[in-house]
Amino acid sequence: MIPLKRRKVSQTVNQPNQTCKFPHVSIFILERKMGSTRRAFLTRLGRSKGFLITDTYSSSITHVVSENNTGDDVQTWIDNQTGQESSSSVHLLGIIWFTESMEAGQPVPVEDRHILKEALELLAENAEYSDNEGRSVAFRRAASVLKALPYRVQTMDQLKCLPCLGEHSQRVIKEILEDGTSSEVESTRHSEQFQAMKALTGIFGVGVKTADRWFREGLRSPSDLICTGQQLNRAQQAGLQFYDDLNKHVTKAEADMISEIVKEAVSAVLPGAEIQLMGGFRRGKEVGHDVDFLITHPEEGREEGLMPKIINWLEGRNLLLYQKWTRNSYLEKLDGPARPANNMDRFERCFSIFKLDRPAEATGSEGVRSSDQSEASSWRAVRVDLVVSPYSQFAFATLGWTGSKLFERELRRWAGQEKRMSLSSHALYDSNQRCYVRVQSEEEIFAYLGLEFIPPCERNA
Repeated sequence: MIPLKRRKVSQTVNQPNQTCKFPHVSIFILERKMGSTRRAFLTRLGRSKGFLITDTYSSSITHVVSENNTGDDVQTWIDNQTGQESSSSVHLLGIIWFTESMEAGQPVPVEDRHILKEALELLAENAEYSDNEGRSVAFRRAASVLKALPYRVQTMDQLKCLPCLGEHSQRVIKEILEDGTSSEVESTRHSEQFQAMKALTGIFGVGVKTADRWFREGLRSPSDLICTGQQLNRAQQAGLQFYDDLNKHVTKAEADMISEIVKEAVSAVLPGAEIQLMGGFRRGKEVGHDVDFLITHPEEGREEGLMPKIINWLEGRNLLLYQKWTRNSYLEKLDGPARPANNMDRFERCFSIFKLDRPAEATGSEGVRSSDQSEASSWRAVRVDLVVSPYSQFAFATLGWTGSKLFERELRRWAGQEKRMSLSSHALYDSNQRCYVRVQSEEEIFAYLGLEFIPPCERNA
């Protein structure tokens, strides 16, 4: 590998740490592409809030914070400084983790969006913005393969015979291994279109096509929508109003708080109903972007008309900032094997934004704020999806709403190509037997597909 130029660590930050509140977190702020002045400012800020900020990189570092670098850039810099690979336990993080930790007054949980974008994932994201689903899936598959490897790739020979690594992905990987960075990735990451699409699609209720139209009209950020008086629907208005909150992580503790609220609501309007926390939290993640719930009742048919009752209960307690309810439109005889398996399911559901009270101790923290929301706000906005499933479809719905998206895509591809079965969040149809398969659990679905059961914690593909 061609080494990158080394930079001396600035001595302007060489000041003793003040009282350290979090000795288990040792932070190194990388000066590369940041500059000594900004690094010195961030170091003083962190130390003033009780964080352990070290001046030089060492094996004791737990968190490396960087700005305007990819994960590959930082990893290469570290390897060049130490002469060896860094521990896989070191978190390579973007500046957003640092600023959110300053705001919280303590180290926040590390989630996917804090981690410096890997090259292939960034290209996958950009392909999504270009509405090129095939290319996006190809990059995400390649990235998943690399993540699953028990070693860090150092030569192209290590990639031989591995699946899902197309020519484009291999070309990017080869450039990174040889030069320490990818010109395509760098130009994409810094492009005006990529940054604008990322900001605009971050608005709740805004998809790629709408964001692309706005970009072509000259809009680049949420603030541009306000300045130009853009016409927005109800969802987009709510998304703009609560933009900062909805683009912050949701912690497991917050998800648990919402779970208690949902359980109380459902129990009040339909005793005996079952409620399951879904999505990334069911897969064992500590943070997520929203909170999903799947609701059913053991007596088939008792779940019909449940959602409006739940909504009325929540609205009566001023817990909803926004909600959109859709009815169950699935009919097995019409929506079964003839409909593509990757179509969005058609359960009764409510897309909502909850008004979640903050714990008293969390409302008085000082920090870095990028919005004009009240600094002492006693609540925050959280995206919550409520889904009601008939009991006969509950196992399929559980599998579908657990995710991850890529895992579900691969599982349905396996069902179709290897087993001639059509799998959706509603049903499993066997084309060989020309009949629907009835199951009571996820385990039975895996068995019918000829696979060993894969627990939710192993589905973060």
